[in-house]
Amino acid sequence: MNYTELQITLSADYTDILMAELAELGFESFTETDEGLNAYILEPDFNAAAVQSVIDKYADQTAIAYQINSLEKKNWNEEWEQNYQPIEVQDQIRVRASFHEPDAGFRYDIVINPKMSFGTGHHETTAMMLEHQLNVDAAGKTVLDVGSGTGILAILAAMQGAERVVAFDIEEWAIENARENAELNGCSQIEVFQGTIHDVNPAERFDIVLANINRNVLLEDIPVYARLMKPHSTLLVSGFYEQDAPDIEEKGVGEGLTKTGQLSQNKWVSLKFDKRTHGS
Repeated sequence: MNYTELQITLSADYTDILMAELAELGFESFTETDEGLNAYILEPDFNAAAVQSVIDKYADQTAIAYQINSLEKKNWNEEWEQNYQPIEVQDQIRVRASFHEPDAGFRYDIVINPKMSFGTGHHETTAMMLEHQLNVDAAGKTVLDVGSGTGILAILAAMQGAERVVAFDIEEWAIENARENAELNGCSQIEVFQGTIHDVNPAERFDIVLANINRNVLLEDIPVYARLMKPHSTLLVSGFYEQDAPDIEEKGVGEGLTKTGQLSQNKWVSLKFDKRTHGS
């Protein structure tokens, strides 16, 4: 199946905003360019009117133009190999593709071969989630990865010694990709399924919940995350902007969680919450 490539020319100040808007329309991956942004979506999922609506929304704020191309899957893979460079987090994590050589200088060497995904570690939200995870003890713990994408967060948790990791996503391509990446990294304790938070066994309880999604889903589902958390557990969230952080914090606190950490990068935010007791 072919992909639609949307080549957008716009100011660098607006690339993150457009990424978030297009992600809401189902665009699955993005590469930043000297001119602006390239976004990718499966051809049957492309909605020209919806894209035009997003462009119109910002046309009076910045110079913006776009063109649409059809891209075969084979060409997409070549595009990734040209543009996908390893990333490093806190000098401890290195995320690379299988065609990159490993670097023994890093504690965690994570191999991610993406298939049109929004979770290779290059986006600020993913990088901040990984940074937060470095400060959470996952050894022997149970972990839930919400909207797992490539499986990168689940893989780090497994590498940190998590006993069991449950990961899920609504997208079929993400499930396939997460399973492949888990196998690439030798993480047999990761279970991946297609579905939503409501498909998680409500009787289960987790030590760590990871949710890198978006503002609206977080505001709706944080109460469910809280119910699935054990006493003395941790929730890490990202996928929203600085202006949305107070609403996310308020929702978490309202569910008995305590905010214990915050990271910010380029106006994106990641929050850490702790659940102190069973009753909170």
